[in-house]
Order: sequence, then structure tokens, then C-alpha cells
Amino acid sequence: MTDVDAADFAVVVYREDARWEAEVLPVALTEDLEGLIHALRQQPSLGGTIGLVSVGDDFFVAIRLLGEEDMVFLSDVTASVDWPLAQQVLEYLDIPVPEDEELDQVLPVGDMSIFADLGLDEMELGAISGDLELYPDEMLLSIAGRLGFAIAFERALDAVA
Repeated sequence: MTDVDAADFAVVVYREDARWEAEVLPVALTEDLEGLIHALRQQPSLGGTIGLVSVGDDFFVAIRLLGEEDMVFLSDVTASVDWPLAQQVLEYLDIPVPEDEELDQVLPVGDMSIFADLGLDEMELGAISGDLELYPDEMLLSIAGRLGFAIAFERALDAVA
């Protein structure tokens, strides 16, 4: 169930010369939170660096590095049962893996205000991540649109396809 396939991707987003830029990261980082954070730190940006990861049809992870602050968001806590990256996010956040009886609903965990200063508040992020009609890549595209870097994000994803 943890096979990396075409639906898995990791993208770094940052501002350069007042423009949003996005680049695809190695797909291996879709299973390695520590490696992902390290890769994001390699991209200097005045406004911080954003990492967006889509894994299968199941969940996404958003990371924002702003100075010394690391903000991490997982779209679905139940993904931690099946996916290494989701489990690593819970460990990073010091949240226990849910018990079987807690696996009946999709709930996001982590920093719900990760993008609040960029115009996407906690309620909107919760609504996007809880929309069961959308796949993780579609959720991330919606977030990218709300934050103003959809064009750069889509351009990076076209490189994956």
C-alpha cells in the first residue's frame, strides 16, 4: 500500500524577486519527513519556504519553514495507519497514531494556521482538506490558488507528468 506511484509528488514553493516559484523535489521525499524538511531548508527565501506533498489518493502534507519556525499540517490523521510519511508527521507533532475506533472520520492535524498570514485561514484549510470529493493533488491545487501560486505549482507538476 505504500508504493510510490505517479500520484506521489513533493514540491517546494518559495518567493524569488517578488514572484512565486515552485520546483519538484525527489519522489523519495514523499516517504521521508526529515529528508523533506532538510530539502526545504536548502531553498533560501525571505518569505519562508513551503513544501507540499501528495501521497496516493489518500492525503497531503504541508510544511512551512519561516525563520526558525517549522509548521507542519497533515490532511488526514487516519493515513498514519498505512503511510510512513503520515506516521512520521504524527511523531514529529507528538500525536499518537489513532486507535481503530478513531479511524471512522477524516480529521486534519497539525498547524491549522500554517497559511493564515497568506490569506488561507484555519476554517478554509479545514474545509479544503475535509472535502472528500477532492483528491490530495486537487486539494493542494486549491490551496495554491488561494495563496497565489497556482501557476507556478501547476508548472512544477507538469514536469512530473
